[in-house]
Amino acid sequence: MKKTLLVLNHLKKAKFIEDYAIGGGIAAIFYIEPILTYDLDIFIILPQTKDKKIIDLTPLFEELNKRGYEWKGEHIIIEGMPVQFIPADELETEAIHNAQDIDYEGTKTKLFSAEHLIAVLIKAGRTKDIEKVEKILEQSTIDHNKLETILVKYKLLSKFKQRFGNQTNEKR
Repeated sequence: MKKTLLVLNHLKKAKFIEDYAIGGGIAAIFYIEPILTYDLDIFIILPQTKDKKIIDLTPLFEELNKRGYEWKGEHIIIEGMPVQFIPADELETEAIHNAQDIDYEGTKTKLFSAEHLIAVLIKAGRTKDIEKVEKILEQSTIDHNKLETILVKYKLLSKFKQRFGNQTNEKR
């Protein structure tokens, strides 16, 4: 994964992406016991285009293709790691801006905070996402005030409470 992160950092430095952070299953591994996950979900903020309604990943993918990286299904394989680039919506953009800087084997990268990761997983709502949330709540230290603020802001609190009750009120 280190080599993959080096490529991602190059893409940021070369301005193919404005910023990024790791989300999804790999991010969850930093907060819970290891789980099986297949790919690296990279949430990205793209440089502004003239028409803000159009998401154009062409320059990013052309650069990766030029460097010899190929597609396999919905992933582009970067240094042996399947990577899925996900253009960030409003919640995910906030998650990127508030991501924690980490060092992975000497390579700097960014990782969603546990609280933002929970919100993104709740929004996705798949069974495997809800299971990750459950494990994060059990195995990590969560800032419950921060989590509730995020859930309220993005209208996810009722969805969270349907599954987890009042766990945002714990440990205050």
